Parts: sequence; structure tokens; C-alpha cells
Amino acid sequence: MQLTDTSLVLIAIMPKLRDMEIARVLGWYRIPMKTAPKILLTDYIAFYQTKDFGEEHKSRIEKYAEVRGVELTTRQELFRDEPDHPRAKEEYYKIQIGPLQALENPILADRWKRFLFFYTSGEKMFTASTLHDLAITGSEREILWKSLRERRENDPEFFKSTEKKEEIPEQLMFLLGNLTLSNLDFNE
Repeated sequence: MQLTDTSLVLIAIMPKLRDMEIARVLGWYRIPMKTAPKILLTDYIAFYQTKDFGEEHKSRIEKYAEVRGVELTTRQELFRDEPDHPRAKEEYYKIQIGPLQALENPILADRWKRFLFFYTSGEKMFTASTLHDLAITGSEREILWKSLRERRENDPEFFKSTEKKEEIPEQLMFLLGNLTLSNLDFNE
């Protein structure tokens, strides 16, 4: 699969160099279930690097990868050499990914740096120079919402926790609103 304009991309924090090595060598990325976005089956995942990556690589997105699958496991299963870790029994999503790809031009944080996860499109990934440029607004937001809704409707686990199918649009709009770059003023 190749990143295209219509690809759905999850932007996620890559907190440590160790995590990037796990992604590169072992082909997976983890997200604690308690903080995970509701929709993980995107086409791609892009990684925002923290200060742990050093002065020349912090506060930017340099790498992305194809999402190949998602499974629920525990931290203890992911890191068997850390059985006494305080969060060993907590549930995590293990996202299987393809090889890491480098962006031609890194996407910089600019002045805004705090988020957990948000969605964007492949088109935005191709043209963005800052995180602000990745924001989905206007009519594009409706297209993104429809894509998320389709993915959610194809997830049978979602319907187990939803009493009425009619509730899905409101729930997804709530999720989408919380997972976009809500701290930015898009009118600038």
C-alpha cells in the first residue's frame, strides 16, 4: 500500500528513541487502552517525536508507517523482561506496522506541541510543513468524519457497546472533535 491523498492517517506521539527502535526493528507501536483514540484501523500512522530525540529531531514528524493490524494485549506481554513494571497488567493496543518511511520534508511543531492523537489525510501529509497544516477543517472535516464512520461501522466490537445504531454519528463527532488540533485557531 502506498500513502495517497485519500489515506487516513493517525498522528501519534513517539515518546522515546527506544519506541522508535521497536517500531523499526519489531514492526509495532503501542498505545495504552485508557488513552487510545477510538479508531485505530487507519491506513497509516505518523510519529511525532518528543525531546528524547535530541535537538535536531525533536518536535517534528519525520517517520510514518502503514498500519497492518491491531490487537489488544497487556504491557507484560509486550515487554516480558519487565514483569514488575507498575503498568505490567494494563491493557495496550499493539499496532502492527510496515517498514518506517521517511517524510521528504519533516513536519515541524512550530509553536504548538501538545496533543495525544489526531487524524489527518495523506494529502495533508504531502503538503504540511507544520502541525497546524495537518488540521482537517471545513468540508474536509465532513469527508474525514464519513471515513471514520465507515471504519467504525465495520467494527463489530463497537456495536456491543452502543445501544442504538442511530447514536453513532453523535459519538463519532464527539470523538473527532476531541482528536483534532482543538487548541489551534484555524482562522489565522
